[in-house]
Amino acid sequence: MKGFWDKLAKPISALAPMANVTDAAFRRMLLKYGRPDVFWTEFVSVEALLSKKGRRAALQDLKFSKKEKPIVAQIFGSKPEQFTQAAKIIKKLGFSGIDINMGCPDRSIEKSGAGAALIKNSDLAKQIILATKKGAGNLPVSVKTRTGYNSDVLEEWVANLAEGRPAAIILHLRTRKEMSKVPARWDDILRAKKVLEEIPENERPLLLGNGDINSIEEGIEKCKQYGIDGFMVGRGLFDNFKLFSGKEPTQSERIKILLEHAKIFNKTFGKNKNFDHMKKFVKAYIHGFDGAKEMRARLMGAKGYKEFKKLLK
Repeated sequence: MKGFWDKLAKPISALAPMANVTDAAFRRMLLKYGRPDVFWTEFVSVEALLSKKGRRAALQDLKFSKKEKPIVAQIFGSKPEQFTQAAKIIKKLGFSGIDINMGCPDRSIEKSGAGAALIKNSDLAKQIILATKKGAGNLPVSVKTRTGYNSDVLEEWVANLAEGRPAAIILHLRTRKEMSKVPARWDDILRAKKVLEEIPENERPLLLGNGDINSIEEGIEKCKQYGIDGFMVGRGLFDNFKLFSGKEPTQSERIKILLEHAKIFNKTFGKNKNFDHMKKFVKAYIHGFDGAKEMRARLMGAKGYKEFKKLLK
């Protein structure tokens, strides 16, 4: 079941899920300055979502507005039964789809057998897809992953995922070991495409590529070149916040947008989220002009939103 995916024109552009980045405030800014075809949330632990202690924080990370639709909730974990229950909650929250994180290299996440660690446990990965689909009902379930763990196992891994019949597979074109230290190998996506072509078209997962996309034009060109369904952008947004609009902000616009972003972040999260999280965007907005380095240093030293706002003004 592909749900909203079938309604989108191709190539499909998507926002990559990034911890403490793709929150409600960030996505609200993208709505105004250049939105993707599909939004993604930050990744959320299924265990936290199902626990009394962690549910509040998890639900905060899953806040979204109707204007963001289609929006996909990304979850991670290693226990299939928890994915079934978490999928039921996400469905009730009104999301457009569910994505399973099988690529995150964070060691604390991998320690529990989740994220990229699932690449080493193909049977469990397939069980998790099926368990998520069981709880998701008519919501499409996708998987975001990598080409391998320590080494490339692309064909075998993609074939295994495809047996669970996810609606889409989003492939970060590096192994877990490589992190983002080497250029993404886009030619490898042809190998994944060949594997998926063995599946009947009506059951075949969509294929999206991820890695080193720095403009909307580049993403569209990659899709045409490799004959895939879409592309996902993450770190490229740190160089150009308006990337999905196809435009480049001026220096004065970047300062104005940073001030607006900080205001929305403060209003959205208040005391529930440390304002220091907002500071990771400073370099993305403040660069390319004389005095930018000094300005960044002052902003990074700001104690809270009020001082941050005063410095910018």
